[in-house]
Amino acid sequence: MQLRILELCKARGLSQKELACMIGLTPGGLSKAINGNPTKTTLVAIAKALGVSVGDLFSDSVSHVSGFVKIGGTIHELRSVGDLEEATGKAQRLAESTDTTE
Repeated sequence: MQLRILELCKARGLSQKELACMIGLTPGGLSKAINGNPTKTTLVAIAKALGVSVGDLFSDSVSHVSGFVKIGGTIHELRSVGDLEEATGKAQRLAESTDTTE
C-alpha cells in the first residue's frame, strides 16, 4: 500500500521540509516515515497537518476494478467496485442456496 503524502503536500503547496517542521520531524525523519513503516502517531500527525483523515493518506487500491468472474456457470464482467460488490452478493446467495450441510 502506498502513501499519498507527497501528492497531498503538493496539492496544498507544502514542501516536504515544511510538513516535517509542522509535525516536529526532521526532513530525513519524514522521508523515512513516507518511504518506510511510519508509526500510527506519525500518521495521525501528518493527517492533522494536511487536514485529512489518516485513511486519506493511503492510495485507494480498489478504485479501479477490472476483470471477469464466473459465478454459478455465468461469467460476469467487473468494471467497478459496484460490480464487484454485486458479484460478491450473487456468489454469497449461490453459496447459501447450495449449502447442503446440516
